[in-house]
Amino acid sequence: MARRIEDYGMVGDLQTAALIGRDGSIDWMCLPRFDSPACFAALLGDERHGSWRLGPTSGGDCTSRRYRDGTLVLETEWDLPEGRVRVIDLMPPRGDEADLVRIVEGVSGSVPMTTELRLRFDYGNIVPWITQDGDALRAVAGPDSVRIDSAVPMTREGVSDGSVLRAEFTVGPGERVSFVLNYHASHLETADPVEPYGALRDTEDFWQAWLTGCSYDGPWVDAVHRSLITLKALTYAPTGAIAAAATTSLPEQLGGTRNWDYRYCWLRDAGLTLQALIGTGFIDEAREWRAWLLRAVAGDPADLQIMYGLDGRRRLPEYTLDWLPGFEGSAPVRIGNDAASQLQIDVWGETLDALHHAREAGLEQDEDVWRLQRALLEHLEEHWDDLDNGLWEVRGPRRAFVHSRVMAWAGFDRAVRAVEKYGLADEPVERWRAVRDRIHDDVCTHGFDAERNTFTQFYGSDGLDAALLLIGQVGFLPWDDPRVVGTVDAVQRELGQDGLLRRYHNEADDQVDGLPGAEATFLVCNFWLVDALHGIGRVDESVALFERLLAVRNDLGLLSEEYDPATGRHLGNTPQAFSHLGLVNSALRLGQPRESRQATQSVTVDRS
Repeated sequence: MARRIEDYGMVGDLQTAALIGRDGSIDWMCLPRFDSPACFAALLGDERHGSWRLGPTSGGDCTSRRYRDGTLVLETEWDLPEGRVRVIDLMPPRGDEADLVRIVEGVSGSVPMTTELRLRFDYGNIVPWITQDGDALRAVAGPDSVRIDSAVPMTREGVSDGSVLRAEFTVGPGERVSFVLNYHASHLETADPVEPYGALRDTEDFWQAWLTGCSYDGPWVDAVHRSLITLKALTYAPTGAIAAAATTSLPEQLGGTRNWDYRYCWLRDAGLTLQALIGTGFIDEAREWRAWLLRAVAGDPADLQIMYGLDGRRRLPEYTLDWLPGFEGSAPVRIGNDAASQLQIDVWGETLDALHHAREAGLEQDEDVWRLQRALLEHLEEHWDDLDNGLWEVRGPRRAFVHSRVMAWAGFDRAVRAVEKYGLADEPVERWRAVRDRIHDDVCTHGFDAERNTFTQFYGSDGLDAALLLIGQVGFLPWDDPRVVGTVDAVQRELGQDGLLRRYHNEADDQVDGLPGAEATFLVCNFWLVDALHGIGRVDESVALFERLLAVRNDLGLLSEEYDPATGRHLGNTPQAFSHLGLVNSALRLGQPRESRQATQSVTVDRS
């Protein structure tokens, strides 16, 4: 396909999402939820693997597109010699069933339009059986069933090579033509279809009402609002889990093999997202995530995973889909994620920190939450110095990663602070304080390279890691400590690429991640650099970098996981929660006086 990752916009219903290209084609949608098999998978192949194009018969990319203010309702417009036409895409927040609504509006002139709908269940592998269902059409394959209600007749074509539903029509000024795709389990009768224009009004009202809860009113309010809506759209409403991204296997290197499934809930990403939401006034989302966490991690704290399914399931076996060629030939296409079984010590600390942050934000005390924290601390006390895979999920040997141990320190630090501030009785606070101090001494002794004046990726490493920028954020050392300043300088110097940061050197330490190929700059790491530059007093440089990162967003304000400054292309899964939470948290911190941040560091630490 000639499509780029940044060419896609997203609509969603808080349980799944659809990606829509500049040509009006929906090339990715999983039903009934983010991590279900896709029924449109052209994103990872071509139109034969499922797509739904709705646009001018003459084809071509749109002239302009935008989200309606404060919503996830997407408008795509074509300005043509024949006239001007608009397509409105939305998914109303879900009731019992999933609905995708597409509305064509004539603006001026008389524009011939074409819609071609290719449903292919099981990631493009299964062509459904299509039948007439009254005035609608119905497509069925195994457990999946879709009903299509159209204001214009649709004909079935191409039966020999897979059914295509097609319609041609013309719209003039003020004329509207609607389409509604409804998903339901095949053994159940579908409910009546949503009324498309009422669904449009309800969807706008929902998003605009939700956004009124935002407390941010700084200079980058439009960018923050768009990122918050994106983060909310990645939330799986039934459980409160937060998907890391809406897609799988979008490559970190075009034509390469670094293609992973991100449609699950990483504790680290979700915890940082929670901080972004809390920081902008969305306490209900924090409460829902905390409830999800208690369910997901229930059991032995030794079994804590770095990620879970959106419903809290633990098993996410990784396999490949050989019939999909991958985005621009980037194979294999992976489903599931073997990293779920990795050991990443920092996750214990990240989880403890997130729960502490929620308590500091005013969430009500919960005895079950404190019991969970105690259990996590008891495990971490015995295992903080275990070798692990690190936060970047390297598939090479386990190491003594500095970031992992810094976050273990943060877990004990937050426990000590909680006891001191809230007067929690009968807690071994002196023991926790001693463990915290022991970890601190260990990291400073073995994780710091005095000759280069920088902390290293792991003990004895020649390489660096952008996560070292968080050392000041979490309060492990003050911002003005020469070791922190030296680390910021070293990371910027050694991991820089055209003014942006990679997360680490793939080739360092005999190929630390154990994977072939390379990758581009990692966007959340650049937001961490924004925060670090601000923390060490280089405020103008910090703001300039933040503004550059805003310019990296696509025309709809969306960010993927990575960015290649040489080609100007987005890479990795999209939209990426990690990138958007970085944007929100950086905007919040740039709005604070540096002196205020330093003075409050010992009370509430915000590290994302």
